[in-house]
Amino acid sequence: MSYLVLARKYRPQSFADVLEQEHITRTLGNAIAAGRVAHALLFSGPRGTGKTTVARILAKALNCRSESSAAPCNLCRSCQDITAGHAVDVYEIDGASNNSVDQIRELRENVKYMPAHSPYKIYIIDEVHMLSTPAFNALLKTLEEPPAHVIFMFATTEPHKIPITILSRCQRFDFRRVRVSAIAGYLATICRREGVEIGPESLDVIARESGGSVRDSLSLLDQAIACGQKTIPHSQILETLGVIDRNQLRQLADALLAGEPLPFLAGLDELFDRGHDIKKLFADLLEYFRDLWVVQTSSEPRKAVDLPADEIDALQAQSGQVSSVALQQILDILYREEPIVRLSPQPKLALEMAFFRTLHARAALSIDTLIRKVEDLRQEVGGAGGDRPPPGRGTSQADAGRSAEALRRPGASPLPDAAPAAETVPAGGGGGLAADPQNPLAAAWQAIVQSVSRNYPSLGANLKKCCLRHADSKRVEIIAPATPFIRSMLQREKNLSLLKKVCAEVFGGRPDVIVTTADECGDSSAERRDRHHSRVQETLNHPVVADAIEIFNGKLVDVQIRQEVDK
Repeated sequence: MSYLVLARKYRPQSFADVLEQEHITRTLGNAIAAGRVAHALLFSGPRGTGKTTVARILAKALNCRSESSAAPCNLCRSCQDITAGHAVDVYEIDGASNNSVDQIRELRENVKYMPAHSPYKIYIIDEVHMLSTPAFNALLKTLEEPPAHVIFMFATTEPHKIPITILSRCQRFDFRRVRVSAIAGYLATICRREGVEIGPESLDVIARESGGSVRDSLSLLDQAIACGQKTIPHSQILETLGVIDRNQLRQLADALLAGEPLPFLAGLDELFDRGHDIKKLFADLLEYFRDLWVVQTSSEPRKAVDLPADEIDALQAQSGQVSSVALQQILDILYREEPIVRLSPQPKLALEMAFFRTLHARAALSIDTLIRKVEDLRQEVGGAGGDRPPPGRGTSQADAGRSAEALRRPGASPLPDAAPAAETVPAGGGGGLAADPQNPLAAAWQAIVQSVSRNYPSLGANLKKCCLRHADSKRVEIIAPATPFIRSMLQREKNLSLLKKVCAEVFGGRPDVIVTTADECGDSSAERRDRHHSRVQETLNHPVVADAIEIFNGKLVDVQIRQEVDK
């Protein structure tokens, strides 16, 4: 007699034997007990999870002569015939090879006849999505209103390919992938029955390689047992199945996290020389870093990843050696490189290039840290003005309006015609006197600049480079830099008219607007210019600014330094 593979030898023969599909077996058992089994059922899900097996068990339960429970007895003639595969009233049809409309027409003719010696005539169509569109259309009417003695059971791994007209006529049951721990425990039971000793670590490897498929895991176990030994070491399991050891993956991850090229390249060369698929290696490495990131960030890692307890402990120890930002950056780079490695004609070289990209990637800062460092930089560069509130926080529009109103009140003390350089008010959008709500001249000039900027951004941008020397209801003197372009723009008739209108709203009356020029807005101090230039260069060279540009993929448009007022 020929050898019977484990997948057939240990095929479940009752609902209780089906692994981790209780949501389906419980529903079907209750339906049988209540006599509410639908005439058309669709079993969908990944390969090797028990779709056809459950269909056979359901067929046995429906035609079983025993009426003691909803489970088949596996002793009567009907149960034994279905188990052996030669029951005359249960038809197993391969949808891939019987997909024409003529074969469906033949099925329609046969359903009219009563079963030979069973209560029901049952049709199990495997891979039903392979039927052609005309075949589906020919089956519609029979599927919706079959004879009372006929039950259809469909099994498929791709339910999205089945027409909605078929789906709407069936009760659908979705099978789940089986957890690694459940498959490993099931394989351990089979090893005891077969008299073979295989370690838990090896069974975990086989279960993980099966991808949630019980049938695949049994096929891999069959291949491992074929070595002919009663006790099979872990190294032989890895060599026989061609599986990459988790310890080697951990060593590659350590080298990548530490940024050490030599250990990583040496480990990669070793795996390549042993014939491992580099594309499969990269997929395993990407999944490893995903598990590493989940273990680091999750409060309950044992529920978040389907791994043994000792593996999770090792991941926790490894994740403690790297920051979450750096780990997320590496995972992001590896994920972007995945299609390049998968589609590359030289996957080993593509994997090495992906490693060097992670190696040369700069460690990024978190957003909160970056904001805090930018704030510290602003305070540091602001110097004496660092204690004053930043623009938009300390001085509101209402404060500026109240200060301007104070200038217009009768009896208000007139402003001097020529204020000293230290009292010249810059318009640079904040800092110094311009941000001080107690200075009515500063608040008024701030209101002028903001009012013009709302409707005329170009003119407002040039006003920010100017200074206010004198202002009252009769005369407003603006000091412009010694730049021909800015001076000519402010002296244009249209812009002067606009400035007169805005100044009239702020100071009252009908003031004349006078535009004069001076270096550094009336300040001839070379030291101030040098200090301002040095602050700009310090800001441009600061690492926080460079990190912000790199993280947000931006570019530097302008540098604004809070003005410092000389005392």
